[in-house]
Amino acid sequence: MDLTHRFTVPTGVEETWAHFQDIQGLAECFPGATVTSVEDSTFTGSCKVKLGPIALVYNGSGTFVEKDDTDHRFVVDAKGKDKRGNGTAGAKVRLSMQASSQSPGSTDVEVLTDLAITGKPAQFGRGVMQDVSDKLLGQFVGCLEQRLSGPSAEEVAAQSAAAAPPVDPAAASAPAGETSAPSAMGAPAAPAAPAPVSAVPRHAAPPPQDDALDLGAAVIPILARTYWRQAAAGLGVLLVLRWLLGRR
Repeated sequence: MDLTHRFTVPTGVEETWAHFQDIQGLAECFPGATVTSVEDSTFTGSCKVKLGPIALVYNGSGTFVEKDDTDHRFVVDAKGKDKRGNGTAGAKVRLSMQASSQSPGSTDVEVLTDLAITGKPAQFGRGVMQDVSDKLLGQFVGCLEQRLSGPSAEEVAAQSAAAAPPVDPAAASAPAGETSAPSAMGAPAAPAAPAPVSAVPRHAAPPPQDDALDLGAAVIPILARTYWRQAAAGLGVLLVLRWLLGRR
């Protein structure tokens, strides 16, 4: 099935293109995806998918079969297989970007995906898959915008310097021997600083949240919105049948 997505990010073409070369960073913005290694034009990784009680883990690889740094476009051929043999997934992704004509300083991105899947997720048609992918893309773009519009290295350094505690000039310039003089003359010594308390609790940390792509949770609202008329009609028929049987 063919899927089409278009979105705009609030940065220039060159900066956006450079960010899209960081495959591992991009994967962090996609639910359930993890890139484990990158070598030249090939990368490997996995994607966790939940479909109700069924958990699928696709392990696979992808290759940049085309890349044009001048025209800012690339083609990726990716394929994977569920580790339990419950299905396969393959995709050829064509991405292109150009300066936005509607929003100066921004970049328009177009993604064309030729997707082929087998197994449980294949039961959903193209319309549902398009809606689900649109929802997931919205999450991806939100994460990407947050990364691209984050503070620069200079801003982070300035914030760190502002947060540092001030240094007492007198204490810093006093000779080391003078600091122990009050104690030698019988003056009460300054109370010892309390031992630092670890911010991490000593008890076992809670288990990490499941970062798998919950396909079931994404599909159910779409199915409800698409087929609510049929569901309402079916419910009406059941109520009528129950009423007729109750009159006997």
